[in-house]
Amino acid sequence: MMNGPGTGEAITGISSMATRGVLAELIPEYERLSGRAVIVESVGGVAAARRVQEGEPFDIVVLAADALDRLAEAGRIDAEGRVDVARSGVAVAVAAGAPRPDIGSEAAVRDAILAARSIGYSTGPSGVHLSRLFERWGIAGTIAPRIVQAPPGVPVGTLVARGEVELGFQQSSELMHVSGIEVLGPLPPEIQIVTVFSAALCMASRQKDAAKALLSFLASPDADAAKLRHGMEPA
Repeated sequence: MMNGPGTGEAITGISSMATRGVLAELIPEYERLSGRAVIVESVGGVAAARRVQEGEPFDIVVLAADALDRLAEAGRIDAEGRVDVARSGVAVAVAAGAPRPDIGSEAAVRDAILAARSIGYSTGPSGVHLSRLFERWGIAGTIAPRIVQAPPGVPVGTLVARGEVELGFQQSSELMHVSGIEVLGPLPPEIQIVTVFSAALCMASRQKDAAKALLSFLASPDADAAKLRHGMEPA
């Protein structure tokens, strides 16, 4: 991110890819308002959690709420000061110009998956949810050879756009800005999973007050419009 005009050390952070887009919009706005420089790195969620777990000196971390729960148990974040930032559901995408299967019901989604030559999902919360769904439907073994799991940090939409995946599933926020794909819409309510993304102060932070002020901004109504623009809902 761009450095702000203020004095003092930059506030540093790490996030999963799901919140990369919204943070890329909100961080420069916060720098303008506060005069503080902020540098947030977005990587795969598993890698982000591991780096905080290993004690890298970040000031804040933004991850799915369950990942923050584990970091809290390990004493790596301030559990008292964490804030919920945004909520995001899972959407479905195909390549631009490809046939658009019906995804309007649980049965329709199951049929679309069984008909697809390849199915892509991530290593994040949406991928875990889909794996459990396939098991519940009794089709996990049938479609196993057709599953393509995107490497950490690689958007599923990129694989869809390249033609490596026919039917892709990921957080709406991660699909909506990928070129070369068409987002069919969200999973139907009966099988939708909504992930809450939260932010917390890292115990390794060297500037806790400044970091707490950034967390307050990310959770404030001033950040709501940006979240909606990036396919998320304010938490």
